[in-house]
Amino acid sequence: MNQKDVWYRDDDQSLLKIYDIRTGKSETVHFFDYLIEAPNWTPDGKALVFNSNGQIWRYALESGELTRIDTGFVNACNNDHVLSPDGKMIAVSHATKEDWKSRIYTVPMTGGVPRLITPLAPSYLHGWSPDGKTLAYCAERNGEFDIYTIPAEGGVETRLTDAPGLNDGSEYDSAGEYIWFNSVRSGLMQAFRMRADGSDQRQMTFDTEWNTWFPHISPDRTKVVMICYRKGDVEPGEHVPHKYVELRLMNADGSGLRTLETLFGGQGTINVNSWSPDSTRFAYVTYQIRGKEV
Repeated sequence: MNQKDVWYRDDDQSLLKIYDIRTGKSETVHFFDYLIEAPNWTPDGKALVFNSNGQIWRYALESGELTRIDTGFVNACNNDHVLSPDGKMIAVSHATKEDWKSRIYTVPMTGGVPRLITPLAPSYLHGWSPDGKTLAYCAERNGEFDIYTIPAEGGVETRLTDAPGLNDGSEYDSAGEYIWFNSVRSGLMQAFRMRADGSDQRQMTFDTEWNTWFPHISPDRTKVVMICYRKGDVEPGEHVPHKYVELRLMNADGSGLRTLETLFGGQGTINVNSWSPDSTRFAYVTYQIRGKEV
């Protein structure tokens, strides 16, 4: 599969899945004959929220009802979106028309007028602090991709990382004590953790054959699920679709790392935190290509 094929996704079919870490089993909850990406789990535990075709959708777990969330003119949403801790708002990353670069907006979950939070671009959202006051995101500024925070109502952004190369995937733990993220500063992409003010940046995975992306910390702060690309399949800073990847789980102290599943996916599989509120399950997406063996 060449690079053009990797990024051609009009023929993608998506399987929305839930993995139960108590049983070690995965369940397909819905098949979509088109591309969906990056599920969030709502704080009330009743629904999953994901992006598809630039829009944000809510899938009710009990009824299977699919509802589009009205985000107004923000209609080019990518797979970096997060719900507020109380579930009343969603922050999305949207490619704005003046330059098609990603900027962060907030919108009520019931629909409403989007509010621009990051005038500077590109900005890719990954975390919302548990007190609801701060957003954490990856942004390119002056040619460097780093982790930034900004007040959830908008304001002045604060740079937290300055290591050369890509720093991405920033999300708060449920106590607001730490921000988890991934960085290429060690050579391969690995999982890191830092305090919410950017201090004490600490490497948490040390794989020599794998690039580890998007460490998602569980609500009870005990477990981290990640997606991993084999070394050589991608460059360390690449997070592409249409690759065989592994979902891995470890304890929050970095111990007990193990593989849960090998799947066809990558970009869109688990970009944002998708843990259930009780920390027993997480949602993700696997893919197949219409009419092709993968």
